[in-house]
Amino acid sequence: MPTGEVLVAIMNNVHDFAVARDQHWYRIPVENVARWMKDRWPPQWLAFYQTKDFGAEAYAVHTYARVLDIRERGRLELFPDEPPNPKSHRRYYQLMLGRLERLPKPIVSKRFRRVIFIPTTWRKFRRATEINDLWDESPLEDALWDELKQREIVAERQEFVEVDGMPYFLDFAIYCAQGKIDVETDGDTWHIERERAREDNVRDNALETAGWSLLRFNTQQISEEITSYCLPKVVEKITKLGGPETTRLTPQWVSLDPAGAPVVQGGLFDGLLVAPDLDEESDTAALPPLPPADADLDARQSPLVDIPPDAPPKRKKRR
Repeated sequence: MPTGEVLVAIMNNVHDFAVARDQHWYRIPVENVARWMKDRWPPQWLAFYQTKDFGAEAYAVHTYARVLDIRERGRLELFPDEPPNPKSHRRYYQLMLGRLERLPKPIVSKRFRRVIFIPTTWRKFRRATEINDLWDESPLEDALWDELKQREIVAERQEFVEVDGMPYFLDFAIYCAQGKIDVETDGDTWHIERERAREDNVRDNALETAGWSLLRFNTQQISEEITSYCLPKVVEKITKLGGPETTRLTPQWVSLDPAGAPVVQGGLFDGLLVAPDLDEESDTAALPPLPPADADLDARQSPLVDIPPDAPPKRKKRR
């Protein structure tokens, strides 16, 4: 059975998808590897998260391919007919790919969210049914995610947010009708160092000022009290904030009843959920625009993620 690292990358437009399918290569700016994937590089497999440009197949991973070779190339080598422009000096990793394979079932995103790169394992990739199943940050996160998913509590793992120009990744972001919750899983070694404790304090103050409610659970709480303490605290906080917010859910109908009306799978907060009206302009007006067909998959330039070049994201290392 295949093994190894899988990299899920953004596929912003059908032009780049055609290049991957027909010419069997994909490009990633060299600087992005150092910023986002230095501990998980190189990948043995590449999969694509498709954005709005793909219509009915948007907001999901449908295809993947084996990485056969990785070469460093200048932009002019990749696009020799392109006129000189501010990007002409850039360096890329050109990932040479095997044939694109289609997943039996897509890996969907249940909310409109920012996705940059998701390094994961082959095992998680083949078992995933939604984007949040892919994250491979820590066993503590996996344990809490399994419980949240089992109870159908909608949370986004490794959610990217920016506060006062500083980028942060939240372990779990839960959006509610009257607020938003950041749930953090803290390993035993994370707060030992004084500098890390100071960073957490600055981070927490910034998020709370921006309207986030914080919950932190340590190793013992998640290992021994996840159902008796952690989950009740999460549910209590969600209820106090008016229940789940649903206006940015992607259309994920489970089935159709005989009359043709959509039936959404029920969950813990059935009494508080309101199915989104997919025809309302407000559901999509806030979504970021897509880049032009030639746009690079660069986190600094993509409208999906606007990160100051000199401000590394605040993200905990794997524990």
